Amino acid sequence: MRFHDRRQAGQLLAGPLSNYADQPGVLVLALPRGGVPVAFEIAEALRVPLDICVVRKLGVPGHRELAMGAIAAGGVLLLNDDVVRELRISRRVIDDVAGVEREELERRERLYRGGRPVPGVSGLTVILVDDGLATGASMLAAVRAQRRRGARRIVVAVPVAAPDAYAPLRAEADDCIILSEPLDFRAVGQWYEDFTEIGDVEVCDLLARARGAEAPRTRPTGM
Repeated sequence: MRFHDRRQAGQLLAGPLSNYADQPGVLVLALPRGGVPVAFEIAEALRVPLDICVVRKLGVPGHRELAMGAIAAGGVLLLNDDVVRELRISRRVIDDVAGVEREELERRERLYRGGRPVPGVSGLTVILVDDGLATGASMLAAVRAQRRRGARRIVVAVPVAAPDAYAPLRAEADDCIILSEPLDFRAVGQWYEDFTEIGDVEVCDLLARARGAEAPRTRPTGM
């Protein structure tokens, strides 16, 4: 299955999630940036609130697309032990990369929230959404972060995922909705006709629309 763009992927994902429509105690959380357009369509279709769960992949130095782990707000640190062991990555390198990514995580939290508090999830059903899973490290960190914060039920919803990314999530999330698990998976963008990079401006605009508010007059710059 190939998707036209993230919006269409979100519209298709909303179908299997229809049991959550109009239900109290349901919150959709997007993983920025790519997960936000997908999650926006889901939240609109289900008529439930939308917010964000900021996570950051820990890329291997010199090979940033290869994840050696991920971090999430609340002090969650997840390591890919196989990658760390095979590449003999030292704890010092992990700490250095995590420090840089933590700064970016905090920057995005400040920018995207605009001073609004992090929503409570205790006792809620949380639907975690991204535009796809390659290793699943970022999503797994998000699951653990929301579990730590007291979510009653955690549902992972993504349009496409590498087959190997599914098993760890199935073990820790309460449900996983994945539309496609292609055996020839190489990258998330391979399964979209339009995989244009999502910038901070679009993230802020979509979150403002979901709140029924106007987008900020002073817009963030850069991607």
